[in-house]
Amino acid sequence: MSVDDTNKAAPQDNPLLSTDHRIPFDRISPRHFVPAVRAALATAAEELAELKRQEGELTYDSVMGRLERVVEWPSRVFGLVGHLNVVMNSAESRAAHNEVQPEYTAFMTGLHTDAELWSVIKRYAQSEDALGLDPLRRRDLTKTVEDFKRAGADLPDAQRREVEAVRVELAKLSTKFSENVLDSTNAFELLVTDPGRLAGLPDGVLRRAAADAASRGHPEGTYRFTLQAPSYVPFMKHAEDRDLRRHMYEAFYSVATEGEHDNRQVLGQILAKRRELANLLGFDDYADLVLDDRMVGDGERAVAFEKELAERTRPYFEVERGEIVRFASEELGLGELRPWDLSFVVERMRADRFDFDDEALRPYFPLDRVLTGLFELVERLFGVRLVEVEGVPAWYETVKVYDLHHEDGTYLGSAYVDWFPRESKRAGAWMRPLATGGPMDGAFEPHVGVVAANFTPPEGASQPQLTHDEVTTVFHEFGHLLHHTMSRVPVKSRAGLAAPWDFVELPSQIMENWCWEKEALDLFARHHETGATIPDELFRRLKASRTFMEATQQMRQLALGTADLALHVDYDPGSDVDPLDVAQAAMEPLSVGPEFTLTRRMPSFTHVFAGGYAAGYYSYKWAEVLEADAFSRFQAEGIFNPDTGRDFARCVLSAGDSAEADELFRCFMGRGPDVSALIRRNLGPAPGEQEPLPGERVAG
Repeated sequence: MSVDDTNKAAPQDNPLLSTDHRIPFDRISPRHFVPAVRAALATAAEELAELKRQEGELTYDSVMGRLERVVEWPSRVFGLVGHLNVVMNSAESRAAHNEVQPEYTAFMTGLHTDAELWSVIKRYAQSEDALGLDPLRRRDLTKTVEDFKRAGADLPDAQRREVEAVRVELAKLSTKFSENVLDSTNAFELLVTDPGRLAGLPDGVLRRAAADAASRGHPEGTYRFTLQAPSYVPFMKHAEDRDLRRHMYEAFYSVATEGEHDNRQVLGQILAKRRELANLLGFDDYADLVLDDRMVGDGERAVAFEKELAERTRPYFEVERGEIVRFASEELGLGELRPWDLSFVVERMRADRFDFDDEALRPYFPLDRVLTGLFELVERLFGVRLVEVEGVPAWYETVKVYDLHHEDGTYLGSAYVDWFPRESKRAGAWMRPLATGGPMDGAFEPHVGVVAANFTPPEGASQPQLTHDEVTTVFHEFGHLLHHTMSRVPVKSRAGLAAPWDFVELPSQIMENWCWEKEALDLFARHHETGATIPDELFRRLKASRTFMEATQQMRQLALGTADLALHVDYDPGSDVDPLDVAQAAMEPLSVGPEFTLTRRMPSFTHVFAGGYAAGYYSYKWAEVLEADAFSRFQAEGIFNPDTGRDFARCVLSAGDSAEADELFRCFMGRGPDVSALIRRNLGPAPGEQEPLPGERVAG
């Protein structure tokens, strides 16, 4: 994507306004952002005016169909702008995005507070035509009415205007939060010229650090380390130099806490605006507002879920904590365990117990073979074939494009994959829908999505080799992609990822399970030189390591989810209390010790403060309960059983939000979810017990 154009492109020449599912990324630059979004908003405004001018008899298409078109077009255009701004970020893209974001947010939030539009929707909801709708369209109408009410459609004019203003301000603050994290992350580098200080780091990590330093003009013999996951994570796991580990740790947990990139004030402003918004809309707190239409229902039940799972995890966690402290002191001679030791100690314990570390598996996971195995699995289970297509323009030279074809002959859509880090790209891994299609008017409009990650780049011309953790990330994000592209829902507002947020992780997290099955791994886990599969003994150690320190990892996730809820339920923005103190108090009982809480991570916690997980981080564990239980059916009937796979595709992957999430789960399992499935898989029998703790059905 070109970033040096400053002129504004006229709408008629603007590639961002292309309706083709082959998006012309090679012709898009930041100069197109503002005019494209404004043109899309103008088109939507005309459609909205037509919708509101209607008199006489109303129909589903004249009201709900038009409303979908009002929302869809600017959402697609601004969605592409947002996508490009996080994968090819620059001063120009940032300025253009930030210029038009308030206009887009104001229009979209204004729909829910538009009195004339609301009057038309209410009139249609009471009409004879609405009474005769099929179940899907009736659900769409009902949920739309609920959404409008929840968003303040029935409020007096002055309050509606306040709601719009708060939403616009929140969008600006979230963007600022994300920018600060990106800039602060990129501002750090650790340069090491003494190889003696890098003892313990695997050869591959050292080669990549040396290549990174050389690519930036540093002298030969220099090693460069950053806070990006492919650099930071192996450093903290393997570096023996305790002082350097501390230096990296302190830098990582200082991201967005200093100088011009300090997010602590921004974080407080976001929380205050969220509480203000919730109160304007008649809710006690932001958690109750956002969870009102999710499986969990409200903040109280989300808190209860986190508390119950934490209580059931604690016996295992206390045993693991004691083992970590003892090993650090007695086996490694570290004395008092410090936060920057934790990853290192756990990795040494893993190697000691299983004679295994994640780096040892890299030779078995060349990326091309991982994808080949994943695609074969998807075709066997779900009847979907993925084929790489050449010559499709993308935003960066390493991005690849795949088409998805269903066994019934349907071309489902396309997927762009962007695997490797760069300074202009945000950290982490994610899937994002770029266009929603589905069965429309006798034809199938193709879906378009993107999968992005930040894996260790290939060395030279060789195929990149992944860790097992990175392999699970590939499967996870492709699970989201399948949920999007396999949608067969003919109402776009109920398609694919429109499912409740605490259900939407089920398709992604369940895919990770195949990465732990030997039969599945043998499809693709082949040594890059010999072609040999993972030896049985190495696999046994890998499998055994799955539950190694799992209680500690689970408690870490519960600590983050508990802090998220505490900040959106318990924290009073009108008080003098520091929100970070609230987070500290929430996480401390769930941490290895007071020093080990992740409080300092809050100013860079983009999931919650610049993503969609506000008051919703619990949903990772909620969905993990669902997927652990659902995968038990695959285990019972065969992990490659095509009938089981087609059932999952029918009940979940293709169903979007066409029915309540509980119904979709029951469609596949024949019953409600059981939290014991997660305990059994992740933790096994409780310490001192022969059987897992007795299970409770997840409420609802």
